[in-house]
Amino acid sequence: MLAEKLLLNVLISLAPVLLFSILIENKRKINYPILCGLLQSIAALTCMIFSYSNYGFNWDLRYVPLILAFLYAGPVAGGMVVTTLLGARILMGGETVVFGLVNTLLTALVPFLLNKRFFSYTPNKRLVLTTLLCGWSLLLCYISLTTFRYFEGNFLKLDFNIPDLFLVALIQTGAIALEAKLVEGIIERSRMQKEIQRAEKLNTLGEIAASIAHEVRNPLTVVKGFLQLMQQDEKGKNYQYLSLVLSELGRAESIINDYLNFAKPKFEKIEEFPLKEVLAEVVMLLEPLAAKQGVRLESELDSTGFTLVTDRNQLKQALVNLIKNAIEATPDGGKVTIHNNSDNNKASILIMDTGKGMTPEQLARIGTLFYTTKDMGTGLGTSVSLRIIETMNGKVFYKSKPGVGTEVRMVLPGSQKTALVNF
Repeated sequence: MLAEKLLLNVLISLAPVLLFSILIENKRKINYPILCGLLQSIAALTCMIFSYSNYGFNWDLRYVPLILAFLYAGPVAGGMVVTTLLGARILMGGETVVFGLVNTLLTALVPFLLNKRFFSYTPNKRLVLTTLLCGWSLLLCYISLTTFRYFEGNFLKLDFNIPDLFLVALIQTGAIALEAKLVEGIIERSRMQKEIQRAEKLNTLGEIAASIAHEVRNPLTVVKGFLQLMQQDEKGKNYQYLSLVLSELGRAESIINDYLNFAKPKFEKIEEFPLKEVLAEVVMLLEPLAAKQGVRLESELDSTGFTLVTDRNQLKQALVNLIKNAIEATPDGGKVTIHNNSDNNKASILIMDTGKGMTPEQLARIGTLFYTTKDMGTGLGTSVSLRIIETMNGKVFYKSKPGVGTEVRMVLPGSQKTALVNF
C-alpha cells in the first residue's frame, strides 16, 4: 500500500513540471514564480491527501515540490508551498503535528538559503545538490520519528530497520532526481530557443546592414574622391573645411566597415601566433587611452606560449573594442586588469574593470545592435567583437554588478584552422 501511494505521489509531483513546460512552449505572458508556486502548492497538498499513515506519521512526497519550488522558482514560489504545507498540516492535526511543522520549516530553510547561489552552479551540480537536499529532508524525518518514539516511552536508540522510511527514501530520491533533470531540460531548451532567436535576429540585421552599407559606400567613395581632388587645388580658407569634411567621411566609412564586419567578419589572413604576443600589443596600444582617462591598465599574462590559428587583426579588433569599453566605463582612479590562462585545448582571457557595472537587464542586452550603456556610442563595436569571437568558435561571458564593476571572459579554442578557411 505504501509503495502504491508513493508512486501516485511521484505522478502528482511530476504534473507541475509537465504543465510548466507546456506553458513555456506556448509562450504565455504569465508570472512564472507565482504560477510555479501555485502548481507546486497544489501538488504538495495533493501528496498530503494521498499519504500513507504508519508509526503515527503520514508518509508522502510533499517535500519534493517544496525543494524544487525554492531552488528553481525562488523564495516567492517556495514561500507559497511552505504556507500551504503548514496550513494543511495544522488542519490535519494529530499527535505529530508539531513534528510535521518543524520538519517543513527546517526542510525549507536550506533551499531558501541556497536559492541566491543556486543558478551560479553548473546544471550537473544543481542536479546533485537538489538530490542531496532530498536526503536532508529524509534525515529530518528519521530524527522526528526517533524523537517521537522516545516521547512514546521507547528507549532512545538509532534504529535503521524501518522499512517504510527506506522505501520513502528510495522513491523520493528517484522522484526528485527525475524532476530536477526534467526542469534542467526545460531550462536548457528555453536557453537554446533564445540563442536561436538571437542568432536569427543578428543574421537578419547583418544582412540588412550589409546591403545598406554596400549601397551607401559606393557614392561615399565617389564623393570622397572628388573632395580630395578639390582639396589639392584649394589654397584658401575652404581648405580646412574640406579637411573636416574628409575626416567625417572617413569616420562614416569606418562605421560602414563595422556594419560589413558585423554582417560577416572577413578572415583574410589565417596564421599561427602566440596569444600572449597579441595581448601585449593590445595593452601597449591602449595604455595611452587609459592614462588619458586616469585609469590604471594592468596585465598579468600567461607565459605558457599558447598559440592560436586565426586572423590576427580580427582578434586584435575584438580585444581592442572590449578592453576600450572597460577603460571608458571606469572612472578616474579606477583599474582595468587583463588576465589570461590556457590549457591544451582552449585559452581564457579575462578583462576586469572597477567601473559603474551593469544591471541584469543591461547585461541581457549586451551585444544587441544599437544598444550601448555609454552616453555617446552605437554599441556597434561590441556587436562586431562578439560576432568576431563567435566566428572563431569562441564564446564571451559577461558578469557585472552595479557600482562594483564588470568582468568579460573570452574563451577561444586552440585550433581553428579548419573552421576558418572558408572565411
